[in-house]
Amino acid sequence: MRGRDLLTLQDYTREEIWQILKMTHKLKHESSPEESSRILAGKNVAMIFQKPSTRTHVSFEVAVRQLGGHALYLGWQQLQLGRGETVADTARVLDRYVDGIVARVFAQSDLEEMARYAKIPIINALSDLYHPCQILCDLYTIWEKWGALEGLKLAYVGDGNNVCNSLLIGCSKVGVNISVACPNGYRPYERAVEWALENARQAGSKVEVTTDPRRAVEKANILYTDTFISMGMEAEREERLRVFIPKYQVNINLFGYAAGDAVFMHCLPAHREEEVTTDVIDGPKSVVWDQAENRLHTSKALLALIL
Repeated sequence: MRGRDLLTLQDYTREEIWQILKMTHKLKHESSPEESSRILAGKNVAMIFQKPSTRTHVSFEVAVRQLGGHALYLGWQQLQLGRGETVADTARVLDRYVDGIVARVFAQSDLEEMARYAKIPIINALSDLYHPCQILCDLYTIWEKWGALEGLKLAYVGDGNNVCNSLLIGCSKVGVNISVACPNGYRPYERAVEWALENARQAGSKVEVTTDPRRAVEKANILYTDTFISMGMEAEREERLRVFIPKYQVNINLFGYAAGDAVFMHCLPAHREEEVTTDVIDGPKSVVWDQAENRLHTSKALLALIL
């Protein structure tokens, strides 16, 4: 895995994903701070952020430092990218300075261009199409909670966005059954669905995309949602809320269709009383804070294995 890009989880095998999850467990529960602090000694990681961030920014920066490396936070407008320098030229230059790039961008095509022109690893910290680092954290949180992945059912209710696309890929890779409920016109990216169906055939799991939230949630072990208005879609806010609420809101009533021991997950930030009600996200079945913490541990594992 050393030196590999992470542009989408589809590029990684089931075994490689498990390698990341097991490394996460080791770094979280077994390695001492002294041991961990030598893993990235002498390494420099550029963190390019075109979009705002809390969890991704802080978890990666702290992860690099805890592993003994140095993180450079580079806002898009701080770089010459903000004045028209091409992504390719920026990648060529950073390739000479640092050991890896973590990039949070609007367009997946920008990440792919970075990967073409830089020899160092490029890690997708979120794009318009995929959010693989979030899903590694989600899979680890589920494994931590259940002690297994294969055969569980995850229901995703809401917008077919980058998180949904990557959940389809990640769950299907490791044998988690996934059922996605989205309104017509807000389905996940078709290529992600195609990949998930092929992955599921190989893993012996199930993939379903429906417009019916109750069908998706029925007997689910994990109920997952995300904002209805992703960054850059603020102009669509009123229309999206009209389409999604109340049918696709995760509330106590919808939760009642899940398995009795089901848990609630959300990648955050959450918009209470929009995609999820306060009594669910702050309730006893919510594991969102464990999930948020695990962004740090999976980031450390990913950096340790790639760099």
